[in-house]
Amino acid sequence: MAGIVAAIIQVFVLLVIARALASWFVRDWSSGVARFLWDVTEPVLGPVRRIVPPIGGSIDISPLIVIFGLEFVLSFLGGGYGGLGI
Repeated sequence: MAGIVAAIIQVFVLLVIARALASWFVRDWSSGVARFLWDVTEPVLGPVRRIVPPIGGSIDISPLIVIFGLEFVLSFLGGGYGGLGI
């Protein structure tokens, strides 16, 4: 069971990374893959962003906070140093 949860968390971390990278290039989040990334990650990133607003008004660190938090959870589920294998 922990393995399934860990795999889901790892996939979500990758989606958060993809969204963070896409945010540099995507201007229209209303179609295709960009919309999918937004719909899947915003329910987690949004509340974090409300607690920790963007630095200087433009640098959003909510993806980093979410990734660190999920990697922390993974360290308890699977032992070791988390899910990304780094």
